Formats: sequence, C-alpha cells, structure tokens
Amino acid sequence: MKNVILQSNDFTGVTFWLISMTMLAATVFFFIERNSVKASWRTSVTLSGLVTGIAFVHYMYMRDVWVTTGTSPTVFRYIDWLLTVPLLMIEFYFILSAVKKVSGGIFWRLLIGTIIMLVGGYLGEAGYIGINLGFIIGMAGWIYILYEVFAGEAGQEAKKLKGAAASCFEFCKWIVTIGWAVYPLGYLFGYMTGSADEVSLNIIYNLADFINKLIFGLVIWHTAKSLTPASAK
Repeated sequence: MKNVILQSNDFTGVTFWLISMTMLAATVFFFIERNSVKASWRTSVTLSGLVTGIAFVHYMYMRDVWVTTGTSPTVFRYIDWLLTVPLLMIEFYFILSAVKKVSGGIFWRLLIGTIIMLVGGYLGEAGYIGINLGFIIGMAGWIYILYEVFAGEAGQEAKKLKGAAASCFEFCKWIVTIGWAVYPLGYLFGYMTGSADEVSLNIIYNLADFINKLIFGLVIWHTAKSLTPASAK
C-alpha cells in the first residue's frame, strides 16, 4: 500500500492524530489511577479508561481512512460510538451507586435508551432506513436519556447527592445535553440538508469526542479522587 503523508495543512487529519494520542494517554492514566481511588469509584474510573481505550483504537483506523481517502470514516465512528457511548451513559448509574444504593432499572433504562439513539442514527446514515426516520428514532433515544438524568429516577436520586458527587453528576448531565447536541446537529446539517461538508463535520466530531469522552472521564476521576480518604490513597 502506498504510504500517505499527513499534510501540514490538513487540519482535520491533524485533529485525528492529536485526539488519538490524547485518548491513548488518557487510557494509561485512568488505568493507573483506578487503584488510587476508593473501591466504590473504581468501576467508574475503569469505565472511563475503557471508553478512551476503545476510542484510541478506532481513531487509529479513522485517521488512516481520512488521510488516505479524504472521506468521512462513518462506519468506524459509529462502531466506536456503539461501544463507548453506552459505557458513558451507565456512568450515571455508577456515580449514583458509588455513594448510595440505587435501582438497577436506572442502569438498564440508560443503556437501552442509548442503544436506540445510536442504532437509529446509524441505520439512517447507512441508508438502511429513511434519513428522517433515523433522525426521529435517534432523537427519541436521546430525549429519553435526557428525561432519565433530569427528571426520571436517575435525576431524582441525583437530587439527594451532596458535595462533589452532586457536582459530578450535574456536570456530566450537562455534557450529555450540550456536548452531545453536536451529533444530531451533524446528522441534520451533514446528512439531512447537506449544508455541512465532511471537513467541518469531522473536525467538530473530533473535538466533541475530546470533551464528551476525555473531559467526562477526568471529571469522574477528579470526583473519585476528592472523595477518597487520604488513608485509602
């Protein structure tokens, strides 16, 4: 296969490389740090490492597709999202369960809502169903998730949290609301209206993944660290 050199003016390709290396560094960091937090938070930190680790592997493939062909690596991106986004969503359950006993129904509702959201979007973009129908299904899943973390059982349990745990849940909740809005907007302008080009979409998606995966995980790690007694570190 002919070697393709990353061009200095290919800002999209550069962001693929930067984010992939950032995800690798974050993965190493989270797995090293998981043993420095109290036991009840280790699952959350481990999940953060899994998310960035899976993202790193997929970014290696996505960046090669982009640099080699200049086309959007949609399939790899959706495979990445299908694996990492459900892990991110169940973090809400583990944030709650780290400090209190909560119903397992929260876990399953968040997981199922996330899968519906992602499958709807993928089927629409891949052409298996109509673009509009895929958008509607994806939005329904996202709205269901937002309902659960704001007003559903997860949201109600979160209101009982105090201190750092409450702040962590609140911050992550707004990442899912604001940070994740990039993806349906990308679907709308990139696939439904065609008004956004692949270059802009991929740069935005890369930066969004940086916030929605890495920053999301760092907030959880920081919370876990702050709630770990000095004697347990």
